[in-house]
Amino acid sequence: MWNLKLLLLGLPFALAACTATGDPIEGKPVYTDDGGGSAKPGSKNSSSSQRSDVDPVVLGKFDWVKIPSSTITRGVSAFGVNSFSIATTEVTQEIYESVMGNLPKQHKEGGKRAVSNVNWFYAALFCNAYSKLAGLDTAYVYKSITSDSALVGLKIDYSVASVRLPTENEWEIAAHGGTTTTYYWDTDVASKYAYYGQSTGPDEVAKKLPNAFGLYDMAGNVAEWVNDWYDVYPKKKSDNYSGPSDGDYRVVRGGGWSDKVSDIAPKEREKLDPVTSKATLGFRLVYSTGF
Repeated sequence: MWNLKLLLLGLPFALAACTATGDPIEGKPVYTDDGGGSAKPGSKNSSSSQRSDVDPVVLGKFDWVKIPSSTITRGVSAFGVNSFSIATTEVTQEIYESVMGNLPKQHKEGGKRAVSNVNWFYAALFCNAYSKLAGLDTAYVYKSITSDSALVGLKIDYSVASVRLPTENEWEIAAHGGTTTTYYWDTDVASKYAYYGQSTGPDEVAKKLPNAFGLYDMAGNVAEWVNDWYDVYPKKKSDNYSGPSDGDYRVVRGGGWSDKVSDIAPKEREKLDPVTSKATLGFRLVYSTGF
């Protein structure tokens, strides 16, 4: 496994070359979502008119880990997953505010703390905004936004190169870090790896030990939205399974800062209405070239 350190300006090239680092883009972020659409670099909906305004301090760098093509087995069903890259940390308050221009009320503020109180739709909008700033396509295509922030006519385009939320299978493969044990730290002391059982709100990211893939806070700190609608797992083999086509609840993984240790194991899943926002709930990014 290996880490990718890249700047937004160099994101499309860095992930293609696996080692390149781009230069920071100077200025402050200006982002207006135009109602979705899969924006192609160079098209009228692309980020070419916005990229000169990115803040290099806040958006200048993410660390990424590339996860190779993998298979996860549940019972008799095997699910193949294409290679993807995942951010080593959850999205922080300072990065969220820099991209979106605002910050939802936080249980405990701090630029390096994981952002929380973000519902699924705003997490998706963040991914679109980040993709546009990076000059990538956008995965979340929709017609309009309702007063309660729902995205009308939403479709997730997995075929494009974009930044998005992970699928449930991608998330679990990344969280296990190559292990098959209940927790990715096996029988070691859980508090060395996970921030849980607390009452004070999210902590700064990457203060605990990472898993074997170099990913921080895959258990605890904030629970993380994934793309899939909640349902029972299918009983047949499937490659790049991304959940049912519709549903009432989106899947949440990883557990949050107030959960007990049994709730933060990689296999545990929660279901929430996508308009839900909580102080224990945040997200992290995946970069994928499409499947």
